[in-house]
Amino acid sequence: MMYFGEIISLVVAMLWTAASLSCEIASRRLGVVVLNVWRLLLALMFSMLMMWVVMDSPLPLYANTSAWIWLLLSGVVGYAFGDWCLFNSYLAIGSRYGQLLMTLAPAFTAVAAWTMLGQQMSLMSLLAMAVTMAGIAISVLGRGEGKRLSLGLPLRGVLFGIGAAMGQGIGLVLSKIGLDHYTASVPADVLPQVENYLPFGSNLIRCIAGLVCYTAWFFIANGMKPRSERRSLATPLHDMRSMAAIIVAVVSGPFVGVSLSLMAVQYTGAGIASTLMATTPILILLPSRWLFNQPITLRSVVGAIVSVVGVALFFV
Repeated sequence: MMYFGEIISLVVAMLWTAASLSCEIASRRLGVVVLNVWRLLLALMFSMLMMWVVMDSPLPLYANTSAWIWLLLSGVVGYAFGDWCLFNSYLAIGSRYGQLLMTLAPAFTAVAAWTMLGQQMSLMSLLAMAVTMAGIAISVLGRGEGKRLSLGLPLRGVLFGIGAAMGQGIGLVLSKIGLDHYTASVPADVLPQVENYLPFGSNLIRCIAGLVCYTAWFFIANGMKPRSERRSLATPLHDMRSMAAIIVAVVSGPFVGVSLSLMAVQYTGAGIASTLMATTPILILLPSRWLFNQPITLRSVVGAIVSVVGVALFFV
């Protein structure tokens, strides 16, 4: 089928749009930490079930100590720090602007790969960073008093969005290092049969790290609050709308979304797939208008398009 990879990439962008919106809804109802405990718990359960079916083991086979260390570190940076920042940005500025700021992730990935892996940054990469930041500036900056440029969004939310992009970018490079160690530890005669499943095993390890961090965080923070202000992990069990939002977030994000993103790069170029999957800031405009009454302005549309163009330049 022609353009099969491109179609899958657009489906992934739609799934990540659904994941962003459902996470914003669940964050407002449950809080960031409770949401992430449930989200990563369910993602871990689904991943272990899949690994059990395809590899006869619920945990990653052949992963050595180095792979576990790097992938656990990636989970701490990407899931614990990055997603905490991302969901707090949803609360402060909404998922629409949160996803727009996430277009900075390739820039942080390039810088992290330069510092940790020694990969060179080309002039095109620098241009891509500049274009991406210009698109974000178009969306979030406006005229304040005295017709001076001012930030049109709460600074706290913007900083959370930048932190989320940093967590994803650095976490991705740490994942690559861990996956390389994982791949190297698999026996050569077994590797062709299991190679396609190694990213899923890697993500499973990352989920473990994120779940441990959020669970510890929940009990420590909850214990420091007055009894009347404490949250309960059982809340989603009594709030069907929250549980529905969590399930949508898990299926469309770390489970089906990640799986299809891996499939997309098998049928089309990684640059094309990554660019199409990065169109979430554009696709999320209409749903945000319908669900949260966020106005769509020409400036926000232009800013989102320019940012996606910046992401595309990373792969030229």
